[in-house]
Amino acid sequence: MTDERWMAPSGPAMDAFNVRDAFAEHGSALYGFAVNCTRDPATAEECVQETFVRAWRARNRYEPAKGTERTWLFAIARNVIIDELRARERRPVPVPDTRMDLAAAPQTGASAIEDRVVLQSGLAMISQEHRDVIVSVQLNGMSYAELEQRTGVPAATLRTRMYYGLKALRRAIGDEEEGQ
Repeated sequence: MTDERWMAPSGPAMDAFNVRDAFAEHGSALYGFAVNCTRDPATAEECVQETFVRAWRARNRYEPAKGTERTWLFAIARNVIIDELRARERRPVPVPDTRMDLAAAPQTGASAIEDRVVLQSGLAMISQEHRDVIVSVQLNGMSYAELEQRTGVPAATLRTRMYYGLKALRRAIGDEEEGQ
């Protein structure tokens, strides 16, 4: 039994594209292109697969007179890779941080209350601009891009404010702890 679901129905325009032949001829080149763009072999494999799925679905729109099959497939692959990279930007990237272990550990009693008081008083001693960036990014988990959209301040400026804000916060907390 032949697996005809992967082959286009016959007709003058539809005979021009066969998924098996196209994959055999262009699959490795598309994979190399995807690996270079995504820098991840697993993601590249998914992009190549999606490219051929989209090509198969759009097989009746392929016109050999407008360009080669290879050109058509690379155009589809380019769109798939762009979609994947945009989706990747929207996903949060986990960052290992030793401070997270301390934050994840349930604190109870006087220690937790003292830490909150020290943090609140330290935040009160730094400028409003620095405080807003630290609270939004570090405590509320907002990305610099989201904060840029909300405030209209460029992300590079926000990163600079974060750097100097954390430096000032460390100084303020250090001064407060020394005064106790």
